[in-house]
Amino acid sequence: MSNEQDILFPNHQTVSVDMGGGTTIHLETGKMAKQADGAVVLTCGKTMLLATVVSAKEAKEGQPFFPLSVDFQEKYAAAGKIPGGFFKREGRLSEYEILTSRLVDRALRPMFADNYLNETQVLISLISHDKEVMPDALAAFAASAALTISDIPFDGPISEVRVARVEGEFKVNPTRTELEDADMDLIVAANMDSVLMVEGEMQEVSEDDLVDAISFAHDAIKKQCEVQVQLRELTGNKPKRDIPAVPENEEIKAMVEQFAKDRIYKVASSALPKHERAESLSAIKDELVESLGEEPEEETVELTKRYYKELEKEVIRNMILHDKKRLDGRQLNEVRPIAVEVDVLPAAHGSALFTRGETQSLTTVTMGTKLDEQLIDNASYKGYEDFILHYNFPPFSTGETKPMRGPGRREVGHGNLAHRSLKPVMPEEEDNPYTVRVVSDILESNGSSSMATVCAGSLALMDAGVKISAPVSGIAMGLIGDDQGNVVVLSDILGDEDHLGDMDFKVTGTEEGICACQMDIKIKGLSYDILRSALAQAREGRLHILQRMNTAIKEPRTEFKPHVPRIEKLFIARDFIGAIIGPGGSVIQEMQRETNTTINIEEVGDQGEIMIAGDNAEAIQAALQRIKAITATPETGEVYTSTVKSIMPYGAFVEFMPGKEGLLHISEIEWRRIDNVEDVLKVGDVIDVKLLDIDKRSGKFKLSRKVLLEKPEGYVEPKRDRGPRGGGRGGNRDNRGDRHHRNDG
Repeated sequence: MSNEQDILFPNHQTVSVDMGGGTTIHLETGKMAKQADGAVVLTCGKTMLLATVVSAKEAKEGQPFFPLSVDFQEKYAAAGKIPGGFFKREGRLSEYEILTSRLVDRALRPMFADNYLNETQVLISLISHDKEVMPDALAAFAASAALTISDIPFDGPISEVRVARVEGEFKVNPTRTELEDADMDLIVAANMDSVLMVEGEMQEVSEDDLVDAISFAHDAIKKQCEVQVQLRELTGNKPKRDIPAVPENEEIKAMVEQFAKDRIYKVASSALPKHERAESLSAIKDELVESLGEEPEEETVELTKRYYKELEKEVIRNMILHDKKRLDGRQLNEVRPIAVEVDVLPAAHGSALFTRGETQSLTTVTMGTKLDEQLIDNASYKGYEDFILHYNFPPFSTGETKPMRGPGRREVGHGNLAHRSLKPVMPEEEDNPYTVRVVSDILESNGSSSMATVCAGSLALMDAGVKISAPVSGIAMGLIGDDQGNVVVLSDILGDEDHLGDMDFKVTGTEEGICACQMDIKIKGLSYDILRSALAQAREGRLHILQRMNTAIKEPRTEFKPHVPRIEKLFIARDFIGAIIGPGGSVIQEMQRETNTTINIEEVGDQGEIMIAGDNAEAIQAALQRIKAITATPETGEVYTSTVKSIMPYGAFVEFMPGKEGLLHISEIEWRRIDNVEDVLKVGDVIDVKLLDIDKRSGKFKLSRKVLLEKPEGYVEPKRDRGPRGGGRGGNRDNRGDRHHRNDG
């Protein structure tokens, strides 16, 4: 068997890295997916990831961009589950899978050469799942290892780790249980030299704490990069493919610079609006191409366009870096003008319109019930989410026409960042029985619409009366540097400044500290001192935006708007849940229909939690009283309004509380003697009865109607009919009574 193994898997290799705290990560190659350009199985605990990479041998002719696709997918079998739905198979990626794919993509993409344009596909599959080992922090490690051992030109290795602060101590890749108690949750990507990407959420921490967490993560990443190099050497250190040389023509390059450099600077320094600036720069390029003559060679045209694009970026970067001028004329740390409105949509539960420069978000808040919670059913996690945030980016926001095909990865990513920013300030469930949905529709966009979503979302939540702990604002920052060590940090960047910068980072938070961040760092060797300086400038801008937001609303409204559904919550003994629901749900459905409310019941420990939602207080109270009646405990001496359910020769059975019946004996109906119960009562009659006693053994109820009636004048208590001596049961009973009487004497 071992000989067959050697034949089938001649290049099988395994390496391991000790991450401390009893955690070891293994990398294995040469056994699975051998026909891919690179394939690695990563194992940590019971979690296993299979990462494969394949790249086309040649680029498609005329293709001007790098077609890299990264997909992370969880196999349901990895967790011993069968997918839901009609087809019972894995379908389109979930939001969690999309977000994980984005984390890997953003770390890998900068590591490919600009002129490598071969279509490349990275696939990472969760093939075994450990409930405590979270796969999202391991996916980039596996993908980078597969690229590192392949012949694909890749300037790696890189890796990602999760770093969390639990009880004041930083932990790398904490367990799912440990993460529940963390006040910081970051994913950090880096290579041996530089940090590449940061994303995460935290509970109002300081800028210094954030930098310390990034530095701690980088130390762990270096270990993971070293073990990838070790695996590459064990697999033969496969040479990388040659990257096609970029054609150069110094004569054309000089011509482009002479023709366009001053014109580009004039437009860039004129503080023109977005579209006017774009049109002016495009006109310069068109004139440049026209200056080549009537029928220039195609290669000449392509080189001219490429040199123009490079020159445009260089001129604008130098203008900002050395002249300290920005495209819209602002100072480096200046935030664009802001306009804030709340309650702009009278029928919404909460709404806000946030405008900053040429970026605008119209955000709404809707308050729902437990029935509106979002079910999350992934291979690695199943649960419910009661705080939902959706971000929409329609094409008209940038003056374009595009097909409307639902939210893409960008929308999912931006929405997630805003969700993570607002989640830390949301009230606890016991203080907020609602399911809350926030929707941001971007109406205009020129830089950082995700941060506009955070600001508008915070305002709309307060407008709706959601008791958030503090307002949250967000700002997008940029950084531009050169090889001589010159660096400038830009506050509230435009879309164009984002594209040409060396770093863009978004920071959100309250006055007390940071709630979330997202950074993409393109410059190598960025020092932590520069990062601290940039975060300090971001804090200044964030607080400025908060001050402008406070002019519209400073804190949540004390009352919900009239059209917001009201919710009452109560707890009952667990034994009563079945009685409230009724056979086949008949009781609860009838209550909801007759009171026009929505009633939700959940088991919480040894209790039942009931939430009643309705449009008006009277409807809620009506449902509340009916539930209280069902769950009430009968008390001796209490008077109850009851309904006659059935008639028997010896009395009537009456329902004196919902689901509780007792016998009203014929002797307890009236003071006078009754021979026929139906002479007095009929089925359906409503009468008052008093609970005289509860039999401790049988639990039967002794009821009386006559004690509530006035006793007739001259009434004499009838003598008990003992019956003939020695005859039948009555005789025996009376004889026993006589014996007792004689014994007493």
